Amino acid sequence: MTIETPAYFRHHDSPYRLDKTADGGLAGSILDWRTGRFVEDNTKIDDVLFAQAGDIGPLTEQEFVIRTEDLRREYLRGDGPIFALYDTISAMHSVAREQGRPLSREEAALKVSLYRRTFRMWDDEFARLDAGQPPTFGYTSTLAQ
Repeated sequence: MTIETPAYFRHHDSPYRLDKTADGGLAGSILDWRTGRFVEDNTKIDDVLFAQAGDIGPLTEQEFVIRTEDLRREYLRGDGPIFALYDTISAMHSVAREQGRPLSREEAALKVSLYRRTFRMWDDEFARLDAGQPPTFGYTSTLAQ
């Protein structure tokens, strides 16, 4: 079986990503809801490759980013620009909910655009931390309590 990578999936409620390894194999990573990081988890590779239906299935890259950022926005709290963008998205949802309507097409497009930014910002932050640099902002998980 040949699979193009990166490949994106949902494994139950969690975003899951497959990438090629240096030797041509596959490596999987799943979102850790407590840290916002993707952590290696190769135990789910067969699940996502061979699942036929249910709570496991493929995602587009955009669906993967949205699911990831929805979870980070829901479970992580902190300061800094990422959380200001999350507050903007939460405010849009609140207004739409108060008005008894879904997000407008423009609001939905803005949400996707902001989520792409926050997704990159998390990637940049985790790369800095992995390189031994200090964090540029603080955050906690609502699940850690």
